[in-house]
Amino acid sequence: MDGKRGASMATIKDIANLAGVSKTTVSRVLNFDQTLSVSDDTRKRIFEAAEKLEYKKYKRKRVIDKGKIAIVQWMTEKDELDDVYYLSLRMSAEKKILDEGYEIARYFCDDEMYFGKGVIGIISIGECTPEQQQILINFTDHVVFVGMDILSANYDSVSLDFDQAVHSVIDFFIKTGHTDIGFIGGIDYGKTLPNHPVGKDKRTIAFEKYMCLMGIYKPENVFQSSFDVESGYEMMKEAINQFDKQLPTAFFTANDPLAVGALRALLEKDIQVPERVSLIGFNDTSVAKHVFPTLSSVRIHTEIMGASSIELLLERLETECKVAKKLIIATELMLRGSTVNEMKPFKN
Repeated sequence: MDGKRGASMATIKDIANLAGVSKTTVSRVLNFDQTLSVSDDTRKRIFEAAEKLEYKKYKRKRVIDKGKIAIVQWMTEKDELDDVYYLSLRMSAEKKILDEGYEIARYFCDDEMYFGKGVIGIISIGECTPEQQQILINFTDHVVFVGMDILSANYDSVSLDFDQAVHSVIDFFIKTGHTDIGFIGGIDYGKTLPNHPVGKDKRTIAFEKYMCLMGIYKPENVFQSSFDVESGYEMMKEAINQFDKQLPTAFFTANDPLAVGALRALLEKDIQVPERVSLIGFNDTSVAKHVFPTLSSVRIHTEIMGASSIELLLERLETECKVAKKLIIATELMLRGSTVNEMKPFKN
């Protein structure tokens, strides 16, 4: 399954022009070059420019005095730059807010959660603890949770079909001749969330279940640490040292930064991608199109998720509907240079 975007990809030059920096700086930032000394403000401008160029342009409605919609991002502003998926979610929600004629009140997890009288509703992005949920709910019933399902608490949510996403990756690997498949994922050490086995997120759980179902699961092929580039690099180095010539022929990573780090470790050891190891990331952020080789990744439609969360909130505000809704957004597998895309028969 080869997903395709309707619009052409933004070039390094496009991003550089919009961010007001050089093409070299853009390339090094998008590749998470650890040797580059650049401010977080510059990184933010580059990532925001890359995301903006991915969105379709809509004519903005000019309506005033409608009130404010608060965006709560359950990570720090610095951490958001390390996982552009969350930046993209926030930007897509904020764009829809402005398109609908509302103002934005923006909060990160380390901000004081004080919502003024002008705030009429809240969009919560990312997973949060029950205590953090309660802070929002205490202020208003008009809350939509993005990336977290709390339908049982009678609140609207927008989330992903993680099983469908992970199955599409494993099915693709099998069809292209891979049965020895590794997984590089992350652990959220900072939150204790209901319905989560300790140390596992939804992608890890889906991977293990489906690999077991297909009869090809190997627990020694699963690596978990943090969700950043450096962790991806270290985990792939560990895998290379552990397996040597028996290194799995394919790896699925839980996000694109992990894939970028894993790719760097492979190339340092002259392990060819995709000839020796195929690699697929998750989220399909702007980063995926600008690394080398370009990264195959699971496309998350963040622009749809962000806009849909605002639509759910506005519907609740306008109708005072008391029935909670859960919107599940499908994903697409975007195939690029980090995978061999020729189909082969599966040999069990």
